[in-house]
Amino acid sequence: MTQRFIATPATQVNGSIRVPGDKSISHRSVMLGGIAHGVTEVDGFLASADCLATLRAQQMMGVHVERLSPTQLRVHGVGERGLQAPSAQLDMGNAGTAIRLFMGLLSGQKFATTLTGDESLRKRPMERVAKPLRLMGAQIETLDGKPPVRIAPVTRLQGIDYALPMASAQVKSAILLAALQAEGITRVSEPAPTRDHTERMFQDFGVLIGRDAGSVWLAGGQKLTAAPVSVPGDFSSAAFFLVAGALAGGTEFVIENVGVNPTRTGLLDILRLMGADVRVHERVGAGAEPVADISVRASQLRGIHVPEALVPLAIDEFPVLFIAAACASGETLVTGAEELRVKESDRLAVMAEGLTRLGIVNELLPDGIRIQGGQRFTGGHIDSHGDHRIAMAFAVASLRADGDIHIDDVENVATSFPDFLQVAAAAGLQVRGA
Repeated sequence: MTQRFIATPATQVNGSIRVPGDKSISHRSVMLGGIAHGVTEVDGFLASADCLATLRAQQMMGVHVERLSPTQLRVHGVGERGLQAPSAQLDMGNAGTAIRLFMGLLSGQKFATTLTGDESLRKRPMERVAKPLRLMGAQIETLDGKPPVRIAPVTRLQGIDYALPMASAQVKSAILLAALQAEGITRVSEPAPTRDHTERMFQDFGVLIGRDAGSVWLAGGQKLTAAPVSVPGDFSSAAFFLVAGALAGGTEFVIENVGVNPTRTGLLDILRLMGADVRVHERVGAGAEPVADISVRASQLRGIHVPEALVPLAIDEFPVLFIAAACASGETLVTGAEELRVKESDRLAVMAEGLTRLGIVNELLPDGIRIQGGQRFTGGHIDSHGDHRIAMAFAVASLRADGDIHIDDVENVATSFPDFLQVAAAAGLQVRGA
């Protein structure tokens, strides 16, 4: 098993690459396919550790899933009330999305379940999901607010009108999944837009939902009908190569077949504000998700104060954005990003630590970071603290480094991007496992 990346300085990325399927959509395809009526064909499934945890959990609850190929599935739905009690705990591994969405999906079932995960996941907060589900009538226990999460059987859930205290697609999605099993109308209001993959996939599966600028609502008791799911390339995985292209892209560097859902592409807006030459070429896709090829060229980036309205739309991409900020002229300031403190790691603190180790002047803030740009990375060792996005972000830093960057604790890259080394090599990065 690869435990370390060694990233040797490279000068340019070129050609056309593809990144693996979208993790968020892959999770949802198996969850919704499992409770739909009929057979759901999934193409482009991300066969990563996180998504395979979701697949195994559904299988443990009686959903038959055929693996036609690593990226093609046939999910035989059992209907809204067809799931069965699992014989053991459901282990979500490192998958924060899976455990939180399953909390909603399983909160109205007539059998008990326990959701757990690896050491990292067992440190992540779950009460933000449990609280609104309890308001609906769910019986949920956490261990000091963290996994394992124990869900007791209930006879009914009741729809609620809930205002999210912070922008969170995972909390919103968990409530909407519970709302399918609830009596009456459930409405979720959010303080800022978040990714809407759940709402889009509900529509593909025949669920009637209402949406306006600040909220989404649906009536409980609706039937899901199986529908084909075409999973586009994961924008969060493409983000590493978008930044690589902005730092060292040749005249023809393209990331093909990327999902460009507007609730996910805040990084594009931020990079453009920084002066990046990024162009989106829309493709005809299947289903409700927009898809495009994205071309990017080496650009003279400039530091900015990232608008806080864009923070929720780029929350998973900030580790690699910090790499771009270190290379931009002037100062970059990020605020309103306290959510980064409760990801797979404290991404603000871990990125600040890694930047400092590689010679980048920065100031860690309670809700963000200040980065002095116009710098090159020194060689050296950094610890990703088991966070896949931090490991891959520092691999991209090798494009502006004066020596090899050794990145420790990279096993969890397999949770989202199992072929990262191969795709990086195809683009022109010189990163190897050790």
